Amino acid sequence: MGMLKEFKEFAMRGNVIDLAVAVVIGGAFGKIVSSFVNDILMPPLGLLLGGVDFKELKLVMKEAAEGVNAVTWNYGMFIQNVIDFLIIAFAIFMVVKAITKMQKPKEPEPAPAPPEPTKEEKLLTEIRDLLKK
Repeated sequence: MGMLKEFKEFAMRGNVIDLAVAVVIGGAFGKIVSSFVNDILMPPLGLLLGGVDFKELKLVMKEAAEGVNAVTWNYGMFIQNVIDFLIIAFAIFMVVKAITKMQKPKEPEPAPAPPEPTKEEKLLTEIRDLLKK
């Protein structure tokens, strides 16, 4: 029973809940960006490069044989995933930058006033001033 209570306390912390929400939203955001790259960005880019479909770019290391699939190096998918990552990273950078800009900078606390001089210090200051005259 004690472990269940500890888990409940852990799971109900604000940071854990925020993290869970961020993971869910991040997963959905990743799908949106992947669709943007695959369905919107890559077709015109492939067309500009002479009708190349990046997903189909591969290097055949071993041809297919009887009942054995070909061994390929799918560098086109890697290029596609790198583009996905760069777009996601840039979008997150822009969101973090906007949030940072919206937060008010903390005003520095005013320095504490110097302590009031003691009676002895006041008296010594008066003596010094009189000696200067």
